[in-house]
Amino acid sequence: MPKLSITRPAPLTDTERAAVEVLAAPPTATSSPPAHTPAGAPAEQEWQTVPVYAAGPGDHEALLNDFLTANREWEKYRPHDETTIASHESLSLRVEFLHEAMHGDNAWTVAAYESPVGERLWHATATPTTPVEIMRALLNSLASEHAWGCGTTVPVTAENLAEASRPLDDIGGWSLTVGARLIDWTAPTADGAGLRFDTFVKQGSVLPAWTIWGGNTAGRPTWAIHLSAYSPTSLIQDITSELASQSHRQPQLQTAGTAPRLSTEPAVARPPVSAPPPASRR
Repeated sequence: MPKLSITRPAPLTDTERAAVEVLAAPPTATSSPPAHTPAGAPAEQEWQTVPVYAAGPGDHEALLNDFLTANREWEKYRPHDETTIASHESLSLRVEFLHEAMHGDNAWTVAAYESPVGERLWHATATPTTPVEIMRALLNSLASEHAWGCGTTVPVTAENLAEASRPLDDIGGWSLTVGARLIDWTAPTADGAGLRFDTFVKQGSVLPAWTIWGGNTAGRPTWAIHLSAYSPTSLIQDITSELASQSHRQPQLQTAGTAPRLSTEPAVARPPVSAPPPASRR
């Protein structure tokens, strides 16, 4: 009886061995695929609550339009493309807005006069980086006659200082520093903000006696509103009331070093898979 010869199968190639491992492996737990975001849809944003003085500048153009829409007693003039002027019907108060204000410019200038042809009583300026909610408080105060209608030509008194800073005192935490020249109320947070009165500025001077600022330091702020000595106390109080607000919500800024969010699902270990044994001889 002739012998049967049984040949040994050839060893598995690397490709075949890899295929065996994949086919023999148990199914692994996988995370669900991310939800499909339609093209052009905005990504989900995280929000944080910050003090108003730490907020970004916002849309000043929209603020001006909202103010003029809500207050019909103010008329709008556009003497040239760069500037819009809002003038009160009494012709004794006007607001000038510089549309393309750059760093170092004043985006807003406010001036109040005794009469349409009288002397200027007081004035104020604001930088383009001023948070829009702070500017809204200033403009809304201008729209109420008690803030400017009577004017003032009396020296600033201790009572004026107390009234102007009352919102900061009421909220608590703001520090008061009285120097030989400057009186400062400073925010308790690292963001930096404050109210400053310069006692050396003469009444009627064109130099600012009041400074309301935010960011960095009073000497080099991120934004600032400057007001002359005769500025109405009620106007300053309205601004400091907004300055003390903690309720501003803005998008959470993502830093370049933020680590990607990793999956919290445990990894599934894959058991080792051996190649099938060679066929046995008979």
